[in-house]
Amino acid sequence: MADGVMQAEPSFRESVDLMFNRAVALMDLPPGLEEKIRVCNATYTVRFGVRLRGQMQTFTGYRSVHSEHMEPVKGGIRFATSVNQDEVEALAALMTYKCALVEAPFGGSKGGLCIDPRQWDDHELELITRRFAYELIKRDLIHPSQNVPAPDMGTGEREMAWIADQYARMNTTDINAKACVTGKPLNAGGIAGRVEATGRGVQYALREFFRHPEDIAMAKLTGGLEGKTVIVQGLGNVGYHAAKFLSQEDGAKVIAVVERDGAVCNPEGLDIDALREWIARHDGVTGYPDATFVSNGAEILEEDCDILIPAAMEGAIHAANAGMIKARLIIEAANGPITASADEILRRKGTVIIPDAFANAGGVTVSYFEWVKNLSHIRFGRMQRRQEEARHQLVVDELERLDRYLGDAWSLRPEFKDKYLKGADELELVRSGLDDTMRTAYQSIREVWHGRDDVPDLRTAAFIVAIERVAASYRAKGL
Repeated sequence: MADGVMQAEPSFRESVDLMFNRAVALMDLPPGLEEKIRVCNATYTVRFGVRLRGQMQTFTGYRSVHSEHMEPVKGGIRFATSVNQDEVEALAALMTYKCALVEAPFGGSKGGLCIDPRQWDDHELELITRRFAYELIKRDLIHPSQNVPAPDMGTGEREMAWIADQYARMNTTDINAKACVTGKPLNAGGIAGRVEATGRGVQYALREFFRHPEDIAMAKLTGGLEGKTVIVQGLGNVGYHAAKFLSQEDGAKVIAVVERDGAVCNPEGLDIDALREWIARHDGVTGYPDATFVSNGAEILEEDCDILIPAAMEGAIHAANAGMIKARLIIEAANGPITASADEILRRKGTVIIPDAFANAGGVTVSYFEWVKNLSHIRFGRMQRRQEEARHQLVVDELERLDRYLGDAWSLRPEFKDKYLKGADELELVRSGLDDTMRTAYQSIREVWHGRDDVPDLRTAAFIVAIERVAASYRAKGL
């Protein structure tokens, strides 16, 4: 780590504001509109009690609405001891920009409950979640057409199912009740591909980056994803899926994973599924075979690699360690993993950063698909899948007739035939939609990055694209 006096770090919220300021300084927005986009519209703080373990336990929760330029507003609910109003408001702002970037028709929102979920058993956690949901629902802070939460750190499908059920109990005649929250299990109105969505989005973002030789050269890299060395910080839902897909489908080599209790390294590449299984059984990476264990995991962020994927908490890369980061390309799978001061240091070094507002937008994109599915009351693919298969069968039949006419001179490969005859199911359609979204969004960002001499990096370009879209929505409303 660097010697000398520690530089004062901006908070997460200050970092978001600094990055916003950097973008709007390059834009021609009326001061009033700039301020309207910047500030959080409203934040609701609730303190509620739940009788647990023979006494009343009090919990503090938040739901922040950053922008209602489009409704409903969208954003996850996290359960963590670090939750506070500033963090929730900063995350809500990021959601606004994220939705605008991927053209999901939502405003930005975020929620949080100050709690360590590991300290409570499943039954207790259900009671706490339902009580928190009750407080938000009765104020329309959970509602299919006004405010739609999703999972975040510390929450998942199970918590979303509890919230959806709580909403349905309180709104017995709402036919669209399931659309009040996304990230639900499939049997509770969820959508195929939602669990993997954010990690899958990271993969698609990297694939699109590596389609552009000019961008690859900016990162001082060559070729494609195959063989690229990757370090992942955090093997939670997002980090695990990103690492799994990049290593198993794109031929990238995950050489290190950083977790709470340390890091494991293997220059030949880690088996991500085996490591994930080990973490689930042992609550950490300590003792994992076939890898070198390093107790101070943060040091591994500074190791040489092609791609660094911070996929855990905000502020993992800061002023004290940014100067030692050797990765040529960083993709922010977590929200705010690089502080504003670290961002400055990395930019001066020439490190290319694919920003969080774009890189981890896979979750909200597929949440949008789930919300549409819930409102339409029909699964994706139900109407067209068999018709698609029937059309493909016509082509195959004609080709096979031609084959017989030519005296079996050639024939279709069985594997081609099987793949071609299979119509797209919900998962394939979701992945296709997500891939298209990530491609289109990246292209709009890089267009600004390369098209303007005063835009130094992808983050600034992403903020400019997002802010312009939000401003256009406000202007259309006459504001």
